Amino acid sequence: MTALILLSALSACKKDSRLTPPEVSRAPASVTYTDPSLSRFDPPIELSFVREVGEGLEDLIASLPGETLEDNRWTRLYEEVLGIKIKYDWTAKGDLYRQKFGASIASGNIPDVIQVNAQQLRELSNAGLIEELTEVYDNFASPLTKKVLSEEGNGPFDTAMINGKLMGIPQTGSSIEDADLLWIRTDWLKELGLAPPKSMNDLLAISKAFTEEDPDRNGKKDTYGLAATKYLGDPVMGLVDLMAGYDAFPNIWIKDKQGKLVYGGIQPEVKTALKVIQGIYSQGQLDPEFALKDGDKAGKLIAAGKIGMIYGEQWASFLVQSSHDNDSHADWQAFPIVSATGQAPKVPLKFNTNTFFAVRKGYEHPEAIVKLFNLHLEKNWGQTAEYEKFYNNTYAVWQLSPVTPSPTRKNLEAFRQIEESRKSGNYAKLKDEAVYIKKRMDDYLSGKAGESGWGWFKTYGPTGAFSIIDEYEKNNQLLYESFVGAPTDTMIDKQQILYDLQNETYMNIILGRPIDDFDQFVKDWYKLGGDKITAEVNQWYEQRR
Repeated sequence: MTALILLSALSACKKDSRLTPPEVSRAPASVTYTDPSLSRFDPPIELSFVREVGEGLEDLIASLPGETLEDNRWTRLYEEVLGIKIKYDWTAKGDLYRQKFGASIASGNIPDVIQVNAQQLRELSNAGLIEELTEVYDNFASPLTKKVLSEEGNGPFDTAMINGKLMGIPQTGSSIEDADLLWIRTDWLKELGLAPPKSMNDLLAISKAFTEEDPDRNGKKDTYGLAATKYLGDPVMGLVDLMAGYDAFPNIWIKDKQGKLVYGGIQPEVKTALKVIQGIYSQGQLDPEFALKDGDKAGKLIAAGKIGMIYGEQWASFLVQSSHDNDSHADWQAFPIVSATGQAPKVPLKFNTNTFFAVRKGYEHPEAIVKLFNLHLEKNWGQTAEYEKFYNNTYAVWQLSPVTPSPTRKNLEAFRQIEESRKSGNYAKLKDEAVYIKKRMDDYLSGKAGESGWGWFKTYGPTGAFSIIDEYEKNNQLLYESFVGAPTDTMIDKQQILYDLQNETYMNIILGRPIDDFDQFVKDWYKLGGDKITAEVNQWYEQRR
């Protein structure tokens, strides 16, 4: 999600011509490393990838004079320091990329390094198309890389291990920084004389008022209490964490009272939550066309000032900023999610590592991918870091690299650094990322950067999103997913069918189908493979205990 934060910030900052970056020097790297984890190939080697490109990446490159996808500050650094020349066999957008990628895997015609998900990793391994990386990782990963990739526990490596062999290098994703929050139009709360919610009853009352009491005072019934998209599990504008208010956790595996693993999506608490959402929809508190809209289309209602609340991750500040940009009176703040009991609810955290880098069978230097990880982490968070040159200089330049590992708690730690410094009045100990974030907030508060720092302040300020995530952790509210292994055999065959069934059932119930359809869904889920998956998941769990 960090990518979306920075892309959103990029979009906002591109409006200010003063922020256009200078062309990056082509001078050789000034640091020579003696550590074997960063040793140079001599003569240089070539390393090929394939890559999905979209408008965000194209806009980024267009904003950086003298840089292209294959010739930029990162590719030059990799060649100068490591002797690795980055090449892309092909690039494509969206559906075309997925089609070409699927055909590439099916034919076995893959690049030297390929970025895959857990299921694709297993398919490539089963087909004998990729190298084992166990010793490569042990021997070549730097201490910083090993530290960062272990921050999510053993789960990422458990997923990448197939028949006891490490078949891909996990690019770990952060679980804690994807914790959901409740974002609310505070100017509407004030206009209607309402207090922030402490319970689900409060939230439902606010949603009703935002829909029916003309909070924008335009004399029209054209506002909605809550935003949603056709993807109920979306990280922003999804409804999963509304369900968490009823102890329903539909997208993760959890422990039951007997200590067994069960799938949250079929538990009776979900039925209760769906009934509530069905009522919200029937009362006009959701956009009547939400089931047809993706995030981009649903977001237009926010920009137009028609939405009062959303569930969303910490980067949602940059989405809701669109309404503030269009109306300076529109103000938003993040609040903790709430529960039906009024007690602090558990905040579900889905296992978030779903990217792995595999090496083509027979490639002579499989350690090259590990060295890319090492240097990417070193130049952003190591002893020789140049954060604003290689990670973020208002533009999300880290995206130019074919690999983008990062510390999984870096944003939360940056917030904590800033808060500690703010309370003590001593900012001398702030590190690269915290320094950059504080500067963005300071420029906003002083008026130097206009409104472009608004979203940063709403995320990292004293009462911003991370202040709540910090409290979630301190209050022991975080509910980490219990299954973090590789996809089981039945998951590979049946998972998509079960996901589609779940999404279709949930959506149909919200739109008006009988709530008891949920009971039939549970029976069908078991019959279509859920029973076998549950057994396999528990077998994995027992072996780890």
